[in-house]
Amino acid sequence: MEAEAAGTIVAGSATGRWVILAAVLGSGVAFLDSTVVNVALPAIGKDLGTGLSGLQWVLDGYLLTLSALLLLGGSLGDLYGRRRMFVTGLVAFSTASLLCGLAPSVGALIAARALQGVGGALLVPGSLSLLSASFRPQDRAYAVGAWSGLSGVATALGPFAGGYLVDAVSWRLVFLVNLPLAALAVAVTLRHVPESRDPDAAHRPDLIGAALATIGLGGLVYALIEGSAQHSLKPALAVAGAVGVAALIAFPFAERRRPKPLVPLSMFRNRQFDGANLTTLAVYAAFGGALFLVVLELQAVLGYSALEAGSALLPITFLLVTLSARAGRLSQRTGPRLLMTIGPLIVSGGMLLASLIAPGDHYVTGVLPAVLVLGLGMALTVAPLTSAVMAAVDDTHVGVASGFNNAVARVGGLLAVAVVPAVAGLGGINPGDARFHAGVARALLISAFLAVGGGLSSLAFVHKSSPVHAVIPPSVSHACLDPCLREPVATGGGRSAAS
Repeated sequence: MEAEAAGTIVAGSATGRWVILAAVLGSGVAFLDSTVVNVALPAIGKDLGTGLSGLQWVLDGYLLTLSALLLLGGSLGDLYGRRRMFVTGLVAFSTASLLCGLAPSVGALIAARALQGVGGALLVPGSLSLLSASFRPQDRAYAVGAWSGLSGVATALGPFAGGYLVDAVSWRLVFLVNLPLAALAVAVTLRHVPESRDPDAAHRPDLIGAALATIGLGGLVYALIEGSAQHSLKPALAVAGAVGVAALIAFPFAERRRPKPLVPLSMFRNRQFDGANLTTLAVYAAFGGALFLVVLELQAVLGYSALEAGSALLPITFLLVTLSARAGRLSQRTGPRLLMTIGPLIVSGGMLLASLIAPGDHYVTGVLPAVLVLGLGMALTVAPLTSAVMAAVDDTHVGVASGFNNAVARVGGLLAVAVVPAVAGLGGINPGDARFHAGVARALLISAFLAVGGGLSSLAFVHKSSPVHAVIPPSVSHACLDPCLREPVATGGGRSAAS
């Protein structure tokens, strides 16, 4: 059976349903992975004999390669074929998942997680580019809406499934469960999804930009995590940090010389674009660092099982699913600045409440209030933030602006997992240590200040009345647990917010 031509598939047709299924299955393996790894961290640490720094690397190994290669993955799909790169990402991700499930040591697990990030960098932009390229223009919003809803359901099931697998069998099944899903996704994609390319794509991908981003983030994060664990900055760590900083400084200069750069520097001339990305960095750094530590706190200090810890955060999922669309519609009437200022402040309040969680607290009185406030703040922030980014650039840069904002969100989580525990004095303190609880409380206070900074950035830089795109509301997998995966679909013409 030959796949229909790209750009001609009708929503509701048999082929259309197959294409949506392929995208849901492909992105679903990444979504499920993102929801369950945090829950599995205590079991991983106990089984592989690693402390907090090792667990930081289990998360940041994946975040590092995904953050650095996300934009490159999208451009490779445009150049070499979106279906081809999507399938390549599935194969790489599932191979890495197998290696994660069989990892004999924490070092092997970290290396496999980095490979997962490489696969994810092809999967993340690929899942939605398949829909955009395959369906008729008038059917794309429907297709992405269906994909978003189904992906949200899959993500909501993740904590239950992952917690059960960790408690009943082993943390290794959290990774191995990806294999049958990925195999089915490959089969459906090859049989039903048409190939597509961008005829205007650069003939050569920006490998130099991707290499500088990877080296820069890698060197900096390595120095931060290992320096914190060793309570000193040894010469090797100092060199790694210096190389990382130098690579990040060189990145914009290298991009300026590229005819088709990963990130067009002209976008940064827009005040709203800069401010919205500062808000993204601050809010997702605050949220990513808090999520990492709260899940550890629930299990190591309050004695929750993996299933209970994952389920404890489900109200965030519920609030994002039910309120994101309403927040998006409200921001179209008021402009994005109001909600982008109030939302992060509410997130900060949730983190202050989370810092008060103490051993022996009941869930309803001790944990739930913080979770509800966090979920409300994120629900108010995400859709207006996406709209502000999209409205700040011209139509020709909408795709890369969204991709860059997604990468910034991922980098925020990456740096928070590396930096916040160190600043809070958690370096070298493992979750079972009596000092861990006090360190988590300090870390949550730091995260609260970061969230406030995000709100102030919106107040200072985002226009009060700004043209906004109507966007498909992100599912929880995008907004909460895997922010870099959210990809809005513009339904209105974009223009620079500065015009």
